[in-house]
Amino acid sequence: MEKAQGIHTLIRGAFAIFRRDFKKFLSNPFVIIMTLFMPIMYLIIFGNAMGGTITGIPLGVVQEDPYIQETPLYLAGLDLLRTYHQEDNPALFQVTVFPDEFSAQEALNNRQINAYVVFPSNLSPNREVRLYIDSSEYMVPTLIQAGVQSSLALLGAKNPLQVYDLYGTINYIQFFGVGVIVMAIFMTTMMGGGIALIRDREMGIIEGYLVTPVKRSSIILGTIASGTVRAFLAGFIILLVDMAIAGVIIRTFESFVLVVLVLLLICVGITSLVVALSSRFSSQQEYASSVAFLNLLFFMTSGAFYPIIGMPYWLTWLTVINPEYYAIDALRSIILRGQGLSIIAVDLVAIIIFTVIAIFLGITTYRRTIE
Repeated sequence: MEKAQGIHTLIRGAFAIFRRDFKKFLSNPFVIIMTLFMPIMYLIIFGNAMGGTITGIPLGVVQEDPYIQETPLYLAGLDLLRTYHQEDNPALFQVTVFPDEFSAQEALNNRQINAYVVFPSNLSPNREVRLYIDSSEYMVPTLIQAGVQSSLALLGAKNPLQVYDLYGTINYIQFFGVGVIVMAIFMTTMMGGGIALIRDREMGIIEGYLVTPVKRSSIILGTIASGTVRAFLAGFIILLVDMAIAGVIIRTFESFVLVVLVLLLICVGITSLVVALSSRFSSQQEYASSVAFLNLLFFMTSGAFYPIIGMPYWLTWLTVINPEYYAIDALRSIILRGQGLSIIAVDLVAIIIFTVIAIFLGITTYRRTIE
């Protein structure tokens, strides 16, 4: 009898705890919506961002210098490359004709194209067709080489294909590793800094600042500076891990300075964005749900996992407003390609614009919170 009564008491107590916790869950509709919304967004965004069909690869075509007139091989190859496609997919290449090799090389260095083909001016079958590829991307170099080889085979050309990987052999771990640097910054700031700010507000620590001689502007700047340092340390540590595990290298001191500059700018911007977001939430649970969605949106459309050229058109437009895309693109240009300030200038301008807007939002929103 006592055993049955004990079991009854155990079940009743467990049911009481269950009812209390479930009512607490139902009392927060925002978290419920985000809980259901996240899997749907994972399906839509992650499913489209990863593994999409890569088509429309920018490819340059040029005839070897010097030449008097276009050869039949060049003309036939140009026509076939323009229309070459795999199965029922759209054309694999978006072909641009260049007047000389120097123009094609400049376009490749400036990343207007992913590769260029040089057809020989001499019709001798032993003259090679040269293919210069930006080897810093994932999957794209392999598709380019396979497409050009298949085109030559369809033409029945006997000319050998000589492939030049401009940046050497780059493995996926190196391609992905650069993206992980920015992810570490985002996660450290979003999950660590943002939740810490909300916890401080819940515990009354921020209100405690207000009774001290410290100015409100000092509180805001100190908060942003602290978050920036934490984020920078996280990104720099992952950079060192990349160098040790993935084998990426920073070739020159100038490249190192540019890497530090990009990391600092994106750290300030993301930290300021976190300050603005966390000031809008009173619950750690609500904030964490929102940040999980934001992390999905930013990271999946940043090109960290998969080339953005393989994403559907509507998803690639999100990269235009995605600060992580510009940070990852700049870091890949510096670390994987060894390129300098002139190449990453557009990325830097985009990051600076984002950072300035984020600082303004962070200061304005946080000031309202502490006042």
